[in-house]
Amino acid sequence: MRRYYTRACNFYYGSESKLLVNNNKTIPLNGNKKISFDHIEIISRTSKKKISINKINDLKKSLKEQIKFDLKKIKSKKKNFSNLNFLKIPNIMGVLNITPDSFSDGGKFNKDNKGLKHALEMFGLGANIIDIGGESTRPGSKAINNKIEWKRIEKLIKLISKKIPISLDTRKSEVMKKGIKHGVKIINDVSGLNYDFETVNVLKKYKTPFVVQHSQGTPEKMQNKPQYKNELLDIYDFFEQKIKFLKTIGIKHNNIIIDPGIGFGKNLKHNISLLSNISIFHSLGFPILVGNSRKRFIKEIAGKNDTKSRIGGTVASSIYLMMQGVQILRIHDVNELLQSIKVFKEITKYK
Repeated sequence: MRRYYTRACNFYYGSESKLLVNNNKTIPLNGNKKISFDHIEIISRTSKKKISINKINDLKKSLKEQIKFDLKKIKSKKKNFSNLNFLKIPNIMGVLNITPDSFSDGGKFNKDNKGLKHALEMFGLGANIIDIGGESTRPGSKAINNKIEWKRIEKLIKLISKKIPISLDTRKSEVMKKGIKHGVKIINDVSGLNYDFETVNVLKKYKTPFVVQHSQGTPEKMQNKPQYKNELLDIYDFFEQKIKFLKTIGIKHNNIIIDPGIGFGKNLKHNISLLSNISIFHSLGFPILVGNSRKRFIKEIAGKNDTKSRIGGTVASSIYLMMQGVQILRIHDVNELLQSIKVFKEITKYK
């Protein structure tokens, strides 16, 4: 039987959405009446077809059953965890790189108490959680050993975990264990738990919430002509298989976040395809995180190679992602992004 995928589309927001949901004209996303949709796109490896939700019952029985199974997951209310509220779209994960060589802020926060100050500032501005990383995974970067990575972040994590919720951006099981013992609320592994196979045992033992990110290859070589048969469906299948595997080894909780990994083994075409069709991942049934902040796709579209001048592209893509129901955005410029969201919500009466 041909495999079909369901993408929610044609979203409504705020008071308009509430009215439509109450009149059974739209379907709420994650049980949230403030954002709903009235069309779906039915996608296969060879076709796409967009239909109104009131036409679903007209589909042949086998396809209708697949679609309704997906819709059940799309509609399901997500349980909050780690200071993330999934009825509030979007949550903001503030980026804090304690590295000398990250792509846009390397060397900026790894000295004195600048990291602590910046973390508290982002949280004070409204970020829900701060993502701390001690190893750069920018394109072309090489792995560092556990001791160096932990040494970079140890002091900050010990100081900050008592004050605000933090996530830990690491691929290494030893660094994960130390971070969890010092109060880290989420593990954010850019390798999709593929770099260090012991990581799944750490996450199982401590029952820690975590992000599974898709990445094709290691940072050192991931941008060397990445290829997919179909980037959107290949990455969807990766998440489906990974979640199934995690459940079979005994990770029973659903405190899992999926991240399609913008810029991690993707060219401009792949990134734009993922961003523009991001709502397909709602049918996996887990919260979605997107790291679009200051990414290379902005430079490639705008034609300006300056990572510190990509706020406009970050804001534009973030608003679009919010309109597609993405629950978490990983952001460098927290103040500017939250300002744009407040303005958008006021205009659309998304309250």
